[in-house]
Amino acid sequence: MMRLYTHADCLQHAGGLDHAERPARLRAVLQALDHDRFAALDRIEAPRASREQLLRVHSATHVDRILAHAGDSELHALDEDTWIGPGSVEAALRAAGAVAAAVDAVIGGQCEAAFCAVRPPGHHATRDEAMGFCLFNNLAVGAAQALAVHGLKRVAIADFDVHHGNGTQAIFEREPRVLFLSSHQSPLYPSSGAEDECGVGNIVNGTLSPGAGSLEFRELWTHRLLPRLHAFKPQLVLVSAGFDAHRQDPLADLRLGQEDYAWITDQLQALARRHAGGRLVSTLEGGYDLGALAASVSAHVGALMA
Repeated sequence: MMRLYTHADCLQHAGGLDHAERPARLRAVLQALDHDRFAALDRIEAPRASREQLLRVHSATHVDRILAHAGDSELHALDEDTWIGPGSVEAALRAAGAVAAAVDAVIGGQCEAAFCAVRPPGHHATRDEAMGFCLFNNLAVGAAQALAVHGLKRVAIADFDVHHGNGTQAIFEREPRVLFLSSHQSPLYPSSGAEDECGVGNIVNGTLSPGAGSLEFRELWTHRLLPRLHAFKPQLVLVSAGFDAHRQDPLADLRLGQEDYAWITDQLQALARRHAGGRLVSTLEGGYDLGALAASVSAHVGALMA
């Protein structure tokens, strides 16, 4: 069985006038997942993340800074890309809470895999800073849940968003129980993720040049990233599922299609079944062309349900 975690509150966060990270993204995803082929999904309302869960990966100063905006009636810029306003805090709490709850469910045996259709995204948020459209680091909250509550010793994070997950890397770069692997375009925001960034041997970055497509993406995962994942033998696989490496996406310059997202999902699912009893949790990160996003999420979730 596979679960879908989402919440209507995640539609209430607004990133600013004409912002790329807009409510229409999640509407497109949910509309795509309303198709008959996804009728078997067990649909769960995402809970709020607790303060304790957030403090495992964020400083108290950062958590308090975000929570202080609860009830805001106006938008405020946290940086040139990242806004917070009416509905943002509740959306961020539900987004982080979804991943933590999904981790509990797959480890507890309520489901084999889960996809969290939530926003705002999370992988750029560091311990102390909101950035890159991200308020809390949703996947990091889930990884910390697996370590602290369930006592797992090997948690893998695979990030195929076109932008490097700098926040996730920074949070776990000194935590050997977490292996972080990322494929991303370089050069591109946030100007991190060089292949010589290795943490304590638990960080593996693979860079793709502008214009790279399916061949380069699949070769990178096949020859560099997936072998490291297999060697780690994770007890849980977490996925930062960004779909902005799609050829139609306006914010980057890679040339992937939805068939590539189906392929990498198949690879990660097979790995999870081999090493982790099938336990896999994926959460939505980027993807800014609505049609490409809907098609890519459909391919991703469809592969997870296979």
